[in-house]
Amino acid sequence: MSEFTIRFPNEQKKRFVQPISAGALLAYMPNIDKTVYGMKVNNELVALSKTIDIRASVEPVLKGTQEGSKIYRRTLCLLLAAASQALYPEPRLLVGHSLGYSYYYTLEGNNTEKIDFKKIEEKMRELVEADIPIQTRWLSYEEAIEMFQNSNQPDTYKLLSYISKPKILINKLGDFHDLFFQPVMDRTGEVKVFELMPYGEGFLLRFPSTAEPDKLPVFDDIPQLFTVYKEYKQWGKLVGVSAVGQLNTIIEKRKTKDYVEIIETMQNNKLAKIAGQIEEKKTVKLVLIAGPSSSGKTTTAKKLSMQLRVLGFDPHIISLDDFYLGSAKTPIGEDGKPDYECLEAIDVPLINEILLKLFNGEMVELPSYNFKTGEREYRGKTLQCNERSIVIMEGIHGLNDKTTAEIDPNLKFKIYLSALTQLNLDDHNRIPTSDNRLLRRIVRDAQFRSTAASKTIEMWENVRSGEAKYIFPYQGNADAMFNTALDYELSVLKIYAEPLLRTVKPTDPSYSEASRLLMFLNNFLSISPSFVPGQSILREFIGDSDFSYR
Repeated sequence: MSEFTIRFPNEQKKRFVQPISAGALLAYMPNIDKTVYGMKVNNELVALSKTIDIRASVEPVLKGTQEGSKIYRRTLCLLLAAASQALYPEPRLLVGHSLGYSYYYTLEGNNTEKIDFKKIEEKMRELVEADIPIQTRWLSYEEAIEMFQNSNQPDTYKLLSYISKPKILINKLGDFHDLFFQPVMDRTGEVKVFELMPYGEGFLLRFPSTAEPDKLPVFDDIPQLFTVYKEYKQWGKLVGVSAVGQLNTIIEKRKTKDYVEIIETMQNNKLAKIAGQIEEKKTVKLVLIAGPSSSGKTTTAKKLSMQLRVLGFDPHIISLDDFYLGSAKTPIGEDGKPDYECLEAIDVPLINEILLKLFNGEMVELPSYNFKTGEREYRGKTLQCNERSIVIMEGIHGLNDKTTAEIDPNLKFKIYLSALTQLNLDDHNRIPTSDNRLLRRIVRDAQFRSTAASKTIEMWENVRSGEAKYIFPYQGNADAMFNTALDYELSVLKIYAEPLLRTVKPTDPSYSEASRLLMFLNNFLSISPSFVPGQSILREFIGDSDFSYR
């Protein structure tokens, strides 16, 4: 065996002549004062059980970090699946969407009303107390297929049938096996902070936040969002596509065109229903649209405008981005950089002044923000409203009442957007809405802003931080919620995103996330963008939209 060198975070190097596990390297990092959940090896995220036998730079993944939290939550999900299987082997455990700091689960099958969630939680705590090793091992493709064919995980089996690899990586916890997607902790003993809470027709698996990893946060219910998810999930079951393996079957059987048309029609119908709600209220003069990054605010505003025209209204779209104060007046954030996402970065008095004049029938000149110069400009764009006019204003602060504080609440209708896919990867692995949005943004930034995937990934944590401060707290203010996710979109985004993600090299700090996204996209068969309608929300990100964006 040839020698290899490991470089540690303090820049010290050590030679090794035998392979060594990532966990064993912790002995050479004595100054770590937090629990270690995993390791980055040449910027690749690995489990502590991973064997290292090449030259590498290593960095521990700690408790209280974003990547550490993801490892903790994956391990917690594995623990839940193992406990549920041990106590109730017949009902099928299915993961759903996230709800605050929790995941929604259901158990499906006969006699599920007799299931005691507290017993499952007690079993999980027994597994934690026993500090059982979690193994990661390879199986041949045939072994893996046979294992999951005979398990109570049909979506896992179906997904596996589209992963054409000679060997498959799985996680093993005692007698329980599950498909491996990303690293988990190497033992159960540190997964101590969690709770199962009955909710809806199932229960919530609650976990701590990244900022406070030693306690559960106060539960903040969002029933309107849960209703939207539940409705989409029921629809997915109705058409027989609620997991990626089923989507792949649609693609394989060349039924893509019909499926895409059904998905788009359903989304358009939902938007038409919201337009109907606006009409029914009768007093609406201002529609406010807000949502996190890459949720499709701009296209949704344009599509809603068309629906309102059908109802005889005269809609006009205004972007909150055009009310930025400008680079020189933008507040400085805690990191010493301009904070373009805070409310104070936009000209709130001007927004209210213009809206009041419009609703009074006056002619106004609208500003435009020049992102190249960082200055607000006036280009002769004017607007005057009539009695059938409705202003559609889209932007991240749309649902914050401070943005339009001078406007009569009876004149407002607020819409919150979320890219809430109802698809799962398989029985026990969900698709985070943030992955949908990040892939949309990577593709859009490359297409229209010449931004490399590594740069978009690097900025993403700050984007998410801004969303947590300025968007998510106000979603409960919405009069309606609109789901912009399209269940087929990841199969289209895959075509654009994969070559972009492959440009991220192992020496780049963004490599870990790029590698994860590539592994994630590997589960999807591709769909040609030619199937995507010109007015689809997806066109905002991949291009060739029937709409003009500037």
